[in-house]
Parts: sequence; structure tokens; C-alpha cells
Amino acid sequence: MKLSLKSTIIKPEEKEIKRVIILLHGYGGDGEDISLLTLNWKRFLPNTIFICPNAHEKCSINPSGYQWFDLSNDDPHYILKESLKAEKILNKYINEIKDELKISNSEICLSGFSQGCMMAINLGLTSYEKYNCIIGFSGKIIDHKNLSKRITSKTNTLLIHGDSDQIVPPTNLLTSKDFFLRHKINIETEMINNCEHNIPMEASSLALKFIKKNLII
Repeated sequence: MKLSLKSTIIKPEEKEIKRVIILLHGYGGDGEDISLLTLNWKRFLPNTIFICPNAHEKCSINPSGYQWFDLSNDDPHYILKESLKAEKILNKYINEIKDELKISNSEICLSGFSQGCMMAINLGLTSYEKYNCIIGFSGKIIDHKNLSKRITSKTNTLLIHGDSDQIVPPTNLLTSKDFFLRHKINIETEMINNCEHNIPMEASSLALKFIKKNLII
């Protein structure tokens, strides 16, 4: 596949591809990192391709990793501007995948961890064509006011967070849930006990169950 972002791609054993799961890594990570989720998922998801891009920028504090937007400047206006730039890049990238595989948004699950979760939420709620589902781990809504103005689709969403997360506080799960409910978007949430800023097996299994329910495997 010819894509504008370097990607780790895990193809199904079956020749026919019916579904796509796009996995967006967190701040300072890369596509190979987030692709580890597929070790638990792929045997339960036939005819499914997993595509895990590296973000378009080198991470400002970890040059061996990547970032969807810069966090060295904590000004919320700057962060919003940079996230919107990343959103455009990702929309172009997803259109490349759709053209290559001849699929629509209804066959695509968007998933992400931390900063990748934030991007998945934005992409999933501002697309003119509804995605199949969104699964977010340890993330949040970047800017509630901005996203409220731009909602054009109501994609079914699962958000999972650790109750001991020191990087993205777990209170963000509650404020995100409130946002989804106020905008009448289907939302499920799970708080994982004794979990820090990572994706434990329990979270991975909950996500797999949600994928199977929505993608109708």
C-alpha cells in the first residue's frame, strides 16, 4: 500500500479484506508500538487489516518517537491549532486507505491511545460519513467548545481509562462521557482499577468485545 504516513500494517490471512482498524499511537510512540494490540485481536477478527501509522512529526521530547501535535508548549490555543493540522493529515491518510481498499467509513474502526485517542475522537465526530466505531484508551477531548461546533457524525464510541493514570487524569473520562451524552452520541465507558497510563489486557479484551459487536464479525 502506498500511504503518505509510514505505517505498520498487519494483514489478515484471508485474501479478502472486509474491515479496517486504524490504530493511532500516543505521544512519543510509533505505529509499531500500538500494533502490539493486534496480537490479542487478530485471531478473532478475520478479513480485518490493521493499519498503524507513525505520526507526521518527530516527538519534541523523544526524537526516536512521533507526535500528532506538540506538547512542549502547553498553550491550549497552540495545541488546538496543531491538532487541527494533524486532523487534516489523518483525513488525507484515511482517504488513501479507503481508495486503496475500496471501503467506506462504515467498515473502519478508529482506535487510539492517549494523544492518538484524542485524534480518533476528533476524526470520528467530524467526518461527514459516520465511522463504524471509535475506541479510545487513556485520552480526552482536546477542546470541548471547538469540537461541539464541528460535530457532523455520531459514531458509536468506547472510552477506557485507568483509575491511577497520572498522565491524563481519569476525570477526563467523566467529562468526555458527559460531552457525548449531551450531544446524544452513543458512548460506553470503562474505568480500569489499579491501572496507570497504559493498555492492560482487561482493556484490550473490552475493546475487542466492542469491535466484534460493532463490526459484526
